[in-house]
Amino acid sequence: MSDPEKDKEDELAGTEQPFVQHLIELRDRLLYSCYGVGVVLVVLLLYPGPSHLYDLLARPLVEALPQGSKMIAVGVVSPFLVPIKVTVLAAVGVALPWILYQIWSFVAPGLYKHERRLVLPLVMASTILFYLGAAFAYFVVFGYAFPDIQRLAPQSVAVTPDISAYLDFVITMFLAFGVAFEVPVVVVILVRMGFVSVVQLKSWRPYFLVGAAGVAGLVTPPDPVSMLALLLPMYALYEIGIWSARLFVKHTKAPDEDAEPSKV
Repeated sequence: MSDPEKDKEDELAGTEQPFVQHLIELRDRLLYSCYGVGVVLVVLLLYPGPSHLYDLLARPLVEALPQGSKMIAVGVVSPFLVPIKVTVLAAVGVALPWILYQIWSFVAPGLYKHERRLVLPLVMASTILFYLGAAFAYFVVFGYAFPDIQRLAPQSVAVTPDISAYLDFVITMFLAFGVAFEVPVVVVILVRMGFVSVVQLKSWRPYFLVGAAGVAGLVTPPDPVSMLALLLPMYALYEIGIWSARLFVKHTKAPDEDAEPSKV
C-alpha cells in the first residue's frame, strides 16, 4: 500500500524553483496581464470609442429621465476623463479571464492534483458569477430602479445627474452585485476548509436570509424592487452553494482524506 505522504512528495518532485525564478515568473505573468488589458483597451478606444461606451453605460438612467433631459458634467474635464475611465474599466472587465488565466498559470505548478480540481473550477465559477452579478444589476435592477426613483422625485426638482456621480454609483452597484453573486464560491471554500459543515449551513438559512436582507437594503437604491432583486438571487445562490459544497468536497479530497469519515 502506498504512503499518502510519499505520494504527495512525489507529485511535486522536481517542480521546485529558486526564489529569483519565481519573481521572474511573477513579473512575466503581470506583464502578460497588462499586455492583454492594453490590447483590449486599444480596441475599445478605436471601436466603439469612449463616448459610445459611456452612452451605453448611461442608457438605463437616460431612458428613465424626463423627455428632453440629459445628464450634466460638473467638472471641467469630466466630459473627457469619465468616458476614458469607463473604457479602462471595460478593458479590465473584458480581459479578466486572461488575467485570471495568468494567475492560474503562476500558482498551478505548486498545487497538488486534488487542489487543482478545487481551485480551477472555483476560479472559473467566480468569474462567471461576477459577470452575471454585474449584468443582473445593469439589465434588471437599473431598469426597474431608475424609473421608480424618477417617479418619487419632487416636482420642484430638476433631475439632471452628474456623469461622474453616476459612474461612481454604477461601479458600486456592479461591485456589490458581483460580490453578492459569489455566495456559492464562498460557501464551497468555507466547507472545503472545514470552517463549517453543510448541516450547519442548512440550519443557518434564517440567519442568512436576515443578513442578506440587510445587505440588500444597504447597497441597493431605496426601493423595494431593487432590494428584492438582490435578496432573492443571494438566497438562491446560498442554496446552490450548499448543494455545490457536497459535490466539491467529495471530488477534491486529498489522498489521505479518503479514509477519514466525512464531516459534511
